[in-house]
Amino acid sequence: MFLIPCPHCGERAQMEFSCGGEAVIVRPASAASDEAWADYLFGRANPKGWHYERWCHVHGCGEWFNLLRHTVTHAIRGPFAIRDAAPKVPQ
Repeated sequence: MFLIPCPHCGERAQMEFSCGGEAVIVRPASAASDEAWADYLFGRANPKGWHYERWCHVHGCGEWFNLLRHTVTHAIRGPFAIRDAAPKVPQ
Protein backbone atom coordinates (compact mmCIF):
# COMPACT_ATOMS: atom_id res chain seq x y z
CA MET A 1 0.00 0.00 0.00
CA PHE A 2 1.11 3.57 -0.66
CA LEU A 3 -0.33 7.03 -0.09
CA ILE A 4 -1.89 9.11 -2.86
CA PRO A 5 -2.28 12.88 -2.48
CA CYS A 6 -5.87 13.74 -3.44
CA PRO A 7 -6.00 17.41 -4.52
CA HIS A 8 -9.29 17.84 -2.61
CA CYS A 9 -8.93 15.57 0.46
CA GLY A 10 -5.17 15.37 1.09
CA GLU A 11 -3.08 12.21 1.41
CA ARG A 12 -5.08 9.00 1.65
CA ALA A 13 -4.39 5.26 1.41
CA GLN A 14 -4.17 3.86 -2.12
CA MET A 15 -7.07 1.48 -1.43
CA GLU A 16 -9.48 4.48 -1.38
CA PHE A 17 -8.71 5.13 -5.07
CA SER A 18 -9.32 3.48 -8.40
CA CYS A 19 -6.73 3.73 -11.14
CA GLY A 20 -8.15 4.83 -14.48
CA GLY A 21 -5.05 3.85 -16.41
CA GLU A 22 -2.52 5.81 -18.38
CA ALA A 23 -3.02 9.58 -18.56
CA VAL A 24 -1.81 12.24 -20.99
CA ILE A 25 -2.74 10.30 -24.14
CA VAL A 26 -3.19 12.33 -27.32
CA ARG A 27 -6.40 11.56 -29.19
CA PRO A 28 -5.92 11.05 -32.94
CA ALA A 29 -7.73 13.13 -35.56
CA SER A 30 -11.15 11.85 -36.60
CA ALA A 31 -9.78 10.96 -40.05
CA ALA A 32 -6.98 8.81 -38.56
CA SER A 33 -6.41 5.25 -39.72
CA ASP A 34 -7.93 2.23 -38.02
CA GLU A 35 -4.46 1.31 -36.73
CA ALA A 36 -4.06 4.74 -35.11
CA TRP A 37 -7.47 4.43 -33.43
CA ALA A 38 -6.74 0.89 -32.26
CA ASP A 39 -3.45 2.05 -30.74
CA TYR A 40 -5.21 4.99 -29.03
CA LEU A 41 -7.96 2.78 -27.57
CA PHE A 42 -6.01 -0.32 -26.62
CA GLY A 43 -2.27 0.38 -26.67
CA ARG A 44 -0.87 1.42 -23.30
CA ALA A 45 2.63 1.83 -21.96
CA ASN A 46 3.71 -0.26 -19.01
CA PRO A 47 7.05 1.31 -18.14
CA LYS A 48 9.44 0.52 -15.36
CA GLY A 49 9.90 4.03 -14.02
CA TRP A 50 7.92 7.27 -14.15
CA HIS A 51 4.42 6.97 -15.57
CA TYR A 52 1.46 9.38 -15.95
CA GLU A 53 -1.68 7.88 -14.41
CA ARG A 54 -5.31 8.93 -13.93
CA TRP A 55 -6.93 8.22 -10.54
CA CYS A 56 -10.39 8.60 -9.01
CA HIS A 57 -10.94 9.03 -5.27
CA VAL A 58 -13.91 6.65 -5.23
CA HIS A 59 -14.12 6.30 -1.42
CA GLY A 60 -13.74 10.04 -0.87
CA CYS A 61 -14.63 13.08 -2.95
CA GLY A 62 -15.19 11.11 -6.17
CA GLU A 63 -12.99 13.48 -8.21
CA TRP A 64 -10.64 12.43 -11.04
CA PHE A 65 -7.07 13.73 -11.26
CA ASN A 66 -3.72 12.87 -12.82
CA LEU A 67 -0.41 12.21 -11.17
CA LEU A 68 3.08 11.12 -12.07
CA ARG A 69 4.06 7.90 -10.25
CA HIS A 70 7.23 5.82 -10.30
CA THR A 71 6.08 2.22 -10.88
CA VAL A 72 8.97 0.69 -8.91
CA THR A 73 9.35 2.98 -5.88
CA HIS A 74 5.77 4.38 -5.88
CA ALA A 75 7.20 7.90 -5.50
CA ILE A 76 4.54 10.41 -6.58
CA ARG A 77 4.79 13.82 -8.25
CA GLY A 78 1.56 15.73 -8.38
CA PRO A 79 -1.36 15.57 -8.41
CA PHE A 80 -2.28 17.79 -11.33
CA ALA A 81 -5.66 18.56 -12.83
CA ILE A 82 -6.68 16.69 -15.97
CA ARG A 83 -6.93 19.99 -17.90
CA ASP A 84 -3.44 21.16 -16.79
CA ALA A 85 -0.18 20.49 -18.58
CA ALA A 86 1.67 17.41 -17.37
CA PRO A 87 4.77 17.98 -15.23
CA LYS A 88 8.12 16.98 -16.64
CA VAL A 89 9.41 13.50 -15.82
CA PRO A 90 12.20 13.75 -13.18
CA GLN A 91 15.71 12.65 -14.13
